[in-house]
Amino acid sequence: MQTVRDAAGETYLLVKRSAESSRVRNPDTGEERYVDNDELRVVDGESPLATAASGVPAPVRRTLGAVRDDRSLGLLAVVVDEGPLAAIDLLDAADMCESDLHGTLTEFRAAGLIEEVEVAGRRGYEATPVAVDAMGALRGGSSGPD
Repeated sequence: MQTVRDAAGETYLLVKRSAESSRVRNPDTGEERYVDNDELRVVDGESPLATAASGVPAPVRRTLGAVRDDRSLGLLAVVVDEGPLAAIDLLDAADMCESDLHGTLTEFRAAGLIEEVEVAGRRGYEATPVAVDAMGALRGGSSGPD
């Protein structure tokens, strides 16, 4: 598999090449079509797997990189649905020890999914628009590719 671009600059995954044409897949839609070989050029240095992933909305890709299990996904869902929440309230609500909670929140902050805010005079967390969009897409809502 290779990443290719057509004459209009659209990026595709090369599925199969024959003598005169190639079957390519649009990473955004998964649709395949045939294109004349003369209209395609291989994109060196661009991973075909990264090209395939580019069809997944950016907020979802970012979330998948930060969420490691159902508990951490649930934590993010709680912050999205109920936030902003004080850190002490998250500790009471979560079935995680303090260090696991802190580590997960740190990963979410690094990924740009939550931000630290003040809640009733205490340190707390609020979901970013990226996290809200990602949860909407993961729950079956509409969120297009970046």
